[in-house]
Amino acid sequence: MTTEQKDVDATLDPLFIQESGEAYRNPTEVQMSQIVLPCHANHCGELSAGQLLKWMDSTACLSAERHAGCSCITASVDDINFEHTIGVGKVVNIIAKVNRAFTSSMEVGILVTCEDLYTDRQWKVCHAFATFVARRTEAGKVQLKQVIPHTQMEQMEYSLAAERRRMRLIHAEIITDLLSSSTAQLGECQEYQDAVPAERTRVESVELVLPPHANHQVSTFGGQIMAWMENVATIAACRLCNAHPTLRTIDMFHFRGPSHIGDRLVVKAIVNNAFKHSMEVGVCAEAYQGGEPLRHINSAFMTFEVLDSDRKPRTLPRLRPEPVDGKRRYQEAIARKKIRLDRKYIITCKQTEVPLSVPWDPSNQMYLSYNNVSALKLMDTRNNWVLTSEKNKVRLYTLEENHMLCFKVEMYVSVPAEQTFHLLSDLRRRKEWDRHYEECDLINQADEDDTLYRVATPSIKKGGKGQDFILLASRRKPCDSSDPYLIALRSVTLPTHPPTEDYTRGEVLCAGFAIWEESSTLTKITYYNQATPGVLPYISTDIAGLSSGFYSGFSACSQFLEANKDSPAARPPSASYNSPTTLYLQEEM
Repeated sequence: MTTEQKDVDATLDPLFIQESGEAYRNPTEVQMSQIVLPCHANHCGELSAGQLLKWMDSTACLSAERHAGCSCITASVDDINFEHTIGVGKVVNIIAKVNRAFTSSMEVGILVTCEDLYTDRQWKVCHAFATFVARRTEAGKVQLKQVIPHTQMEQMEYSLAAERRRMRLIHAEIITDLLSSSTAQLGECQEYQDAVPAERTRVESVELVLPPHANHQVSTFGGQIMAWMENVATIAACRLCNAHPTLRTIDMFHFRGPSHIGDRLVVKAIVNNAFKHSMEVGVCAEAYQGGEPLRHINSAFMTFEVLDSDRKPRTLPRLRPEPVDGKRRYQEAIARKKIRLDRKYIITCKQTEVPLSVPWDPSNQMYLSYNNVSALKLMDTRNNWVLTSEKNKVRLYTLEENHMLCFKVEMYVSVPAEQTFHLLSDLRRRKEWDRHYEECDLINQADEDDTLYRVATPSIKKGGKGQDFILLASRRKPCDSSDPYLIALRSVTLPTHPPTEDYTRGEVLCAGFAIWEESSTLTKITYYNQATPGVLPYISTDIAGLSSGFYSGFSACSQFLEANKDSPAARPPSASYNSPTTLYLQEEM
């Protein structure tokens, strides 16, 4: 097996490969294999991205309909990053399966790989998540059955799907706030003498929706709309650089309304901004029939590159934006580029590749929060923990993986899960039971779910310096009864709180609580920590079996919870709540 084949297998594993020895296949899994023919390719002999989007949408839709038992429509598609192009003669393999179902919508995971039949090599092309909605039936709104995960990998994707759904629901509002605040700081657009007028890149094309473009419910395939949009965006990009561009990314987008057979679909595109090696193209699809007004179907932002003979990105010409709206789009593209880089850096990286402390600011808050909670969920879904010690029903487990040591502590308390969640959420109260929390100050309440703290811990060695940590605490209530309450912790850096001489700055990669409701009065608490050099000294003797300090600490936690189980439900810390936009402007003033 080649290195590239191993890389593909490693990529497949989180979504689709079953544990060795199990003859199990996910009932919602659908596979499609297509050989790339000249009719599918552009003049460079590469598979058209629009054709690939159609195949991806069709495969994902079939998976969604297999689970729902009725017709489904595409509601949204998360960011897509195309890592490689696909040449004529290669085989495209697409695998899709439903990760989780909600009330009437479901998340479908899609993995695209390319196969060379003559060398037996495979490589990953892209990985995407799409949301599909089950159409109403004559009996009324569809109530989807729940997905039941059977493997550790399915459990992981099931758990992460709830966090991705949360991000989708707030994405548009957050992006709008960030764009309005970021563009206010950018000032006037720079003028360049040799710049290409943006008007030159404007493209408009109309398509008549015919039966082959629609499903059996006469709704236009989402993939077909995406293909038409990609085609027009490519023409716009070509007009800027006078060369054939390669599509690299499509930002998350939502279908705002349906299109049907007989619609005239008007697709418009224009280059919003050109950077050194990439350009952003904005594209919009609207529909009408007869004399009715245009209906907005979808808008998307696509990033293109132009590759030279060595497959390296070429330097692009400058763009001169149109007055007013053109300048607004030009500046918003700069802000989106930063957001895009933050998103790719924080979310796309594997957990072991993300630095311990990532700078926190309002533009990356949503993605840091997602990364924070997702890392805790990944630890919670692992099933290969080793029991190290147990005392009075408090259990300590360890797990060594990828040269990193993780540990978890598990116990039960006779306190309702929601009350336990509220009491443990406020880290300022943790020093009431945790001897390692010497000080805990609230820095900023970013929103109801995310809070920044500074935590100081005593020195392990006599006469030595203590440690302090800048922590992002992200809390989540259950999406449904199969989810736990979560309190996730990770280190971040803040320019307002640099390291000081009095303390050694410690870092936490991933820690937190998963709180499971066993009954109305019984709760299981699991504490996780991915041990870093700053954390390891505090727990090394427990892990080595030389002490049972973990027991006394979590016994104190249990007593704290019992003593406060009837106190009024705690609310999130009220100090200095700021919306991302407000905080950004305050920091800039």
